Amino acid sequence: MLVGNFITDEIPPLKTTDTVEMALDWMEQFKVSHLAVVENKNLIGLVSENELMDYDHPEETISKGKINFIRPVLYDHQHTYDLVKLMASLNLSLVPVIDEKEQYKGCITLKGVIQNLSEMTAVQNPGGVIVLELNQNDYSATQISSIVEGNDAKLLSLHVSSIPDSTKMEVTIKVNREDLSGLLQTFNRYNYIVKASFHVGNHNDNLKDRLNEFMHFLNI
Repeated sequence: MLVGNFITDEIPPLKTTDTVEMALDWMEQFKVSHLAVVENKNLIGLVSENELMDYDHPEETISKGKINFIRPVLYDHQHTYDLVKLMASLNLSLVPVIDEKEQYKGCITLKGVIQNLSEMTAVQNPGGVIVLELNQNDYSATQISSIVEGNDAKLLSLHVSSIPDSTKMEVTIKVNREDLSGLLQTFNRYNYIVKASFHVGNHNDNLKDRLNEFMHFLNI
């Protein structure tokens, strides 16, 4: 999924003629700690709540103040992974997006990222989860997918993570089957180490409720 699919127009950018006080009011209203500053569709940068809270003259405009802007940006054609990496590395609540002409297109919020990632990782879909442990050299997404499909199931998501100080890795897959017994037997027959398995069908409604509660928390 591309970054452009995540853009929201719910949070307008600030102008350089807006005051520091207004910026803080908007941050409180929209529940973010960063806002984009734009002039004639050109991105000036991001202002942070921490920067503005320490400002001695909140009645002054952003252009007159000695405000430090940061300029982390993403292009609308970049992949979602770039978005998650940038937000995590800089601890951002909002990221501005520009097009190939360097024009401001909109922004992406942390709330929007969580909503879209829940769809990408099939969090709300019924099914089961299997965690495999294997040597890095033995990893084959094609074989794992074939095993799943050979058991009349569909692979909903797959996540690979390395194990620290080891040549092994963990592969977490989610499938659309709640009964995992046949899949587990097949993985064992192919000499895969099944580290854990979770039959999540019975807990799907609870998972949705928890996700909805977390999204409500972000709106508080």
